[in-house]
Amino acid sequence: YLPPTATDTTARLAALRGTMRAHGAQAYIVPSTDAHMSEYIAERDARLGWLTGFTGSAGTGVVTQDKAALWTDSRYWTQAERQLDCNWELQRTTLIESITLWILEAVPEGGNISLDPFLFSVETWNSYSWALAGSGRTLLPIEPNLVDQAWGDQRPPPASGEIYSLPAAFTGSSWQEKVAGIRQQMERHVRHPTAVLLSGLEETAWLFNLRGDDIPYNPVFYAYTLLTNTSITLFVDEARLAAAARQSLQAACPGPLCVELQGYEQAGAHLRRYTQGNVTVWLGSEYTTYGLYGAVPQEKLLEDSYSPVMLAKAVKNAKEQEMLRAAHVRDAVAVIQYLLWLEKMVPQGQVDEFSGAQHIDALRRAQEHSRGPSFQSISASG
Repeated sequence: YLPPTATDTTARLAALRGTMRAHGAQAYIVPSTDAHMSEYIAERDARLGWLTGFTGSAGTGVVTQDKAALWTDSRYWTQAERQLDCNWELQRTTLIESITLWILEAVPEGGNISLDPFLFSVETWNSYSWALAGSGRTLLPIEPNLVDQAWGDQRPPPASGEIYSLPAAFTGSSWQEKVAGIRQQMERHVRHPTAVLLSGLEETAWLFNLRGDDIPYNPVFYAYTLLTNTSITLFVDEARLAAAARQSLQAACPGPLCVELQGYEQAGAHLRRYTQGNVTVWLGSEYTTYGLYGAVPQEKLLEDSYSPVMLAKAVKNAKEQEMLRAAHVRDAVAVIQYLLWLEKMVPQGQVDEFSGAQHIDALRRAQEHSRGPSFQSISASG
């Protein structure tokens, strides 16, 4: 018996276990993150959702040859009970200690615990590494992703929408000015880093004043950036750049303000080549995966929680502050229109939460400069 809210994961687990056997993995850890530690993810990156049927935004799955378990927090316990089938155990915690204890019971000594190093933050990787140290089990990074192999051609395709320039009227600083500011910080830093590596999607979008729609409700696109003293490399699907965006990035070529475009998949290999020289790479560990972090030799690493770009982005210039206020005023108009509509419609019994959400979305779309909501509308209660 399966409730209609649950997904039958038997075939999916069988496919994953087949790939695990081929790679000598006794356990495989599946997080709910993407390769950029994004708060929200695209359907293509919803590996945990596909494997388990659980669609909550936070969780970790572990699969062995004969067991499977999902860890999630209290926001999602009821949802997980409804969405998981009988192949899965629900663990009502998110503590890595709980996950590793379960793994130690399920995997005998000498076993390999595997994961994709490009889906785990440096801190999370280290937590697993410390918890398993001295246990006789090996933490084994595996590329490519085993869930992707099991998912096969059913996996949603990569994003293909246009990447476009934000009009200058909305930014207050050109991307060239932002690059100059970050380079000044590099020069002033006591360790004089030669490069800044950007992994957070909003970092690259902010730095170059570019926007996309690769993740629902988020105006970002898949990219990495390596900014050095003398060069700028943007790792992105070049074919998706609007003509004006490409022209903006390459107007000053050749030169220190010329943006070299390379394929998104080239970031790791390029970083490894770059770090063979006498260099220091500055990065923010909160948004950098262990896979990229591990490509930089420790002695060539300058590590902060957040990159200088993330910190600069957090401080809004006068133009950005003005735009924020104006956006809030426009949104307030839509919300007031919605409340007035509710006052008229609710007594008639014509509104439920879904139709309310559709209506407020339409009111917001009617406002100038609307690019859609920042999350799925929560329109009403009771």
